[in-house]
Amino acid sequence: MADVLPFHRNRTPTPDREPEPLWREVLGRSLRTTREEQGGRLVDIAERAGISPQYLSEIERGRKEPSSEMIAAVTGALGVDLADLLAGIAGDVRQCRGAGPAVGRRPAGPVLMAA
Repeated sequence: MADVLPFHRNRTPTPDREPEPLWREVLGRSLRTTREEQGGRLVDIAERAGISPQYLSEIERGRKEPSSEMIAAVTGALGVDLADLLAGIAGDVRQCRGAGPAVGRRPAGPVLMAA
């Protein structure tokens, strides 16, 4: 069973540490960067992926949490290997955190668990 960490209401955030980025935001930035580096237009990539340009835009802006099928469709449309994309995202998250692998670490902020 997982450890239950106490929730400290009066905890002040550490000013020298940025909050961890959300997965969807890092994924979106990575997809947008890849598309722009290739010179691809949003509408063309969306058409090849079989999704609307609006939805792809929301994914790239980190507004939507795409399913694994959507991620596979977009990476396929970009001609990018999914494993390479995920490895790049993991590196981006580590860089944002300014730390090494998170194995064995406790979360920096409060953790709430639902029963």
